[in-house]
Amino acid sequence: MRIVVCDDEPLARERLVRIVQESGYEVVGQATTGAEAITVVKVQQPDVILLDIRMPEMDGVRCAQALNELENPPAIIFVTAYDHYAIVAFKANAIGYLLKPANKDELLEALGKAKNLNAAQLKGIRELEDPTARPVREYIAARTHRGVELIKLKDIYYFTADQKYVKVRHKSGIVLIDDTLKELEQEFEHRLFRVHRNAIINLSFLDYLETVDSGQYQVRFKGIDETLVVSRRHLPALRDKINSM
Repeated sequence: MRIVVCDDEPLARERLVRIVQESGYEVVGQATTGAEAITVVKVQQPDVILLDIRMPEMDGVRCAQALNELENPPAIIFVTAYDHYAIVAFKANAIGYLLKPANKDELLEALGKAKNLNAAQLKGIRELEDPTARPVREYIAARTHRGVELIKLKDIYYFTADQKYVKVRHKSGIVLIDDTLKELEQEFEHRLFRVHRNAIINLSFLDYLETVDSGQYQVRFKGIDETLVVSRRHLPALRDKINSM
């Protein structure tokens, strides 16, 4: 797998290059700014770019957005000292987000993910009907005590509003994120469905709709015993959705 490393800090860049090369991957280019990274990528056509965010001239997020517009964009893994860019980074279609100093095992795990997902990711980008559209992300970024975690959308049962945060119930537990339900509903409109003003569900895990006391309805999920109340306002649309599935 061919890799470009972009970081304006020489020591950080050299460390990434050393880890990558010692792990059997090929470093085909290095860059110190986002603009320089774009030039290197166009020439070298790498499979992956390891990209810092805070850099002079052009930051990593703007660089990633420009890279995604190329005919053959590389898979993007951000390596940065700042955790608060995670949401923006994944909306820029990154497949990984590591905090400096990057742990070797985490870096290799991210590269392994890139190796497995890169072909499918690029195929999806090329097949978009609208060439200016951005591919829908497959991961939700959450900040936890372990750092920034990536939760696969296909592993999420539902999202519920929890005061100023949104609670994500997934196969391995619960995390909180900064996205709003409205943003999630709009971004994943074909995969998520609103059942209450405070809840949207992943249709892939919808098992069935059942009645409870006083004519109230709730949804049950495949794989867990939990239920969510369905509001009267959203009940007709949910019934129509179930009938069309």
